[in-house]
Formats: sequence, structure tokens, C-alpha cells
Amino acid sequence: MDERAAVPPGLPRANPTTSYWQNPPDLIANLRSTEQLSQDTDIIIIGSGITGSCVAFNILEQCPGSKIIMLEARQACSGATGRNGGHTKHASYRSFMHNSRTLGVQEAMKIARLEYDCMKAVHAFARKHRINCDLQPIDTVDIFFDQSEFDDALQAVEYMRKVLKPGEGAARYTVYVRDQTRTKFLTPTALGALTYEAGSLSAYRFVIGTLKLALEKGLNLQTNTPALSISPSTDPTSKKRKWIVETSRGPINASKVVLATNGYTAQLCPELQGVIVPLRGQIAAHRPGSGMPAYGLPTTYSFIYQDGYEYMIQQPSDSRYEMDIIIGGGLTKAKEEGVEEYGNTDDTTLNLLISQYLTETTVKYFGKNWGKDSNEGRIRREWTGIMGFSADGFPLIGEVPGDRGLFIAASFQGHGMVLCFLCANALTEMLFDKDEENLNAWFPQAFKVRRERFQHKLTGRLHDKPTKDLEVKSQL
Repeated sequence: MDERAAVPPGLPRANPTTSYWQNPPDLIANLRSTEQLSQDTDIIIIGSGITGSCVAFNILEQCPGSKIIMLEARQACSGATGRNGGHTKHASYRSFMHNSRTLGVQEAMKIARLEYDCMKAVHAFARKHRINCDLQPIDTVDIFFDQSEFDDALQAVEYMRKVLKPGEGAARYTVYVRDQTRTKFLTPTALGALTYEAGSLSAYRFVIGTLKLALEKGLNLQTNTPALSISPSTDPTSKKRKWIVETSRGPINASKVVLATNGYTAQLCPELQGVIVPLRGQIAAHRPGSGMPAYGLPTTYSFIYQDGYEYMIQQPSDSRYEMDIIIGGGLTKAKEEGVEEYGNTDDTTLNLLISQYLTETTVKYFGKNWGKDSNEGRIRREWTGIMGFSADGFPLIGEVPGDRGLFIAASFQGHGMVLCFLCANALTEMLFDKDEENLNAWFPQAFKVRRERFQHKLTGRLHDKPTKDLEVKSQL
């Protein structure tokens, strides 16, 4: 693993696999707001996924007229956000016990509440701004195929109910025993299940919608313009710290730079090599089997077994490919339990062992309830994407110590749809030096950038962690 963590991420590669959500690409996919790059701006945001787009929107909402250039190496939203599994799912019970032991109960509660509140905030933002992104606020079910995993989950849920407020959203779970699970959720070999509030959407269309809102407010978006390096400088007039971002089309000067680059962050900030490690994930879109309910499945799903799991949503009936099933995971089914996927930023190819496994999953889990495959074949599309993971299992949000004006919002642990939106809010407060006491009231200290976190290197597979709760927790 040390060797894999030491591999430099490089720049995002040309001609990546096309995700289900990016076909066809939006009209702004290759947008350059201006033909020529400005040499000076107030803020540069590198990365056009959910984090970068939300930071840009927040800044322009709070400080109209701010000059912001957003750099994207490829098409708009071509990274992990545009390649994920479409889940907004907090699943906080999976990490709550570990967080309570290592950070304390209060901090664990903050993290659980942030994940739940972030899910709700994403849904509310999409509704408020009428972003057409196939949003479905819908319960999810975690189906267990390993008794020890189910026992651990029940223990965590019981503890969350004890320490959080009665009826609080982050602690609302319903438990199903074996026979109930097998009947209600069409999974004939399941041992038990948990259901809780969640949702599904096209994260690509959500971000494209957010970018369009920011463009209306004055964002300068420059796609197909990779940032090559970042270096400090001094303004000759004010003597203040500035930053020079070298791009494929020339340099840009800015007072502040935001790295919304997730798994690629160490390419521009080398001291984070091994601190934020890329991990390639894989997803497949299945045409529904003939035995699947004509009206659609009542929940989204995760299928949890010893040392791994898959996650799954179903497209709504009014989507382009109605009732398609999107399923991702299978990391531990690859050679050497997926070690070659760590440090791997090649999203132009697939892992064939994972492809074979994901192809078989729907029949494996639903059994005879799946029915016959579509006449067009089971698989509509497969793709890969690059996530970012840290050794301690938490995002890095904030200003880089000792580098005034350089900010990071990255390493979302494959859990970005219930982290990024509110982490972008927190970073915006940090950019403007807002009341830290107010921020600390809701934002976890464990997420903040601190120099000592740079000393923690990822040294083992995520599912090898003794607490079992630093797995790839969500959906690309």
C-alpha cells in the first residue's frame, strides 16, 4: 500500500469512460466564458464538481461582483461527482461508534448531523432552484448478508438513539428481521435490514444546474484548462501574498485559490502525497429484469457483506432510461482485494474483474425475483471515477497552514453527496474570515485542515481498518 499511496495522481486523463449521467454532455460541458484567460482575478477555484460549484455559488451569492475564475482540466463536472452512483445517503451508523471512540461523542454527533443535514440541504437546494436532476427523496435499505455486520449495525443504531435527541433525523432507523427483509425487499438470502431517510438524483445535472446559477451571477468558467502548478508571489504594490496558477493557457494571479480537486489534490499540493490518496471506483447501469416491480423499487439499496458492500439506486419512471438500476462497488472482488485501485487515476478503463462481478450482482442479490434479462442485455453502460481518501477518514477543509490564501476542500471518502454541500458552506465562511465560533457550533473539528493531519499517511486498505467503518462509505 505504501507504493500505491506514493503514486503521484497526475492530471485528469483525456478520453475517460463516459458515465451514465454524462451522456449526452450538457451544453456548458466545454464552456469557456471568455476566449482569453484573464491574468488577474480575486479567487481561482480549481475543480468544477459539487464542491467547486457550490463554493462559487456561495461566494457570488454573498459577495456579488467577486471575480472568480473556475478551472477545469476536462469538461465541466467530468470528475467524481459526474460519475457517482446517484445516492444521497448518510449511513452515519457505519462510522458513529468509531467516531465516538476516537473523537468523542459530541464530535461524532456533529458529523452524523452534518451528513443528515447535508442530504436534506442538497434536496432543498435542488427544489428551490428548480434544478432538473431526477431528484427522489426516498428511503434507503441496507441489506445485511453477514450476521456480525448486522449485529454491529444494531449496536450502533441503539447507541445513536440513546445519545441523539429522540426522533432526530440522523438517528431514525427502522429494523427488519430476516423473514421481513427477504419478503419486503425481494432479497431471498438476506439476514436483516435497516431503513432510513435518503434520496437519489443525477449529481451531474445537480452540479450543472448549480454552475449555471453561478454563471448567471458572473462566474468565469474555463473548461479544458488544467492547472499545472501553484506558487506563491507578492503583489509589488500592496506587498500582500498572491498566488500564481500556471495553466495550459498561461498564468493567472489571484489573492485566494481553492483546491476543489479531491483525489487529484496532491498533484498541485505535493505535501499531501499519501495524505489524500486517489481510489478508483466502478459502477454499472443495469436494465431492469422482468421480475422487478413495474412500479419501481420502494427504496434505494446497499448490500452489506463481510469486508465490502455494493450500493444501488433505481431511476424514476420519468427519466431518460426509466427504471434502470445503477449499482457500484465490488472493490474487494478485484485482484488482491482491490489494492491496484488505490493510487489509480485512470478513469479511461475498467477493471474487468469488477465488471464481471457487478454484472452478476443484481441476480445474486434478488435471485429469482430478478426475472429474465432485457432483450437488449443486462448492462447498459459501465464507467469508472476517481475518489479521494485520507488516512484518518475525514475530509480536509480549510486554509493550508502557513500558506495564506490557499484553501482546500477535498478527500470526501466516496461520501461526497452528504458532505460536499455543507463543507462548501463552511469553506466559504473560512474564505471570508467569518465568525469562527458560529462555524464551530456545527462544523466538525475533525474536518478542518491542520498541519498534524499532513503527517498521517494512508498505509492499509480501507476495509482492513479494525473498526470496519472506514470502508468506501458511499457512492463514488
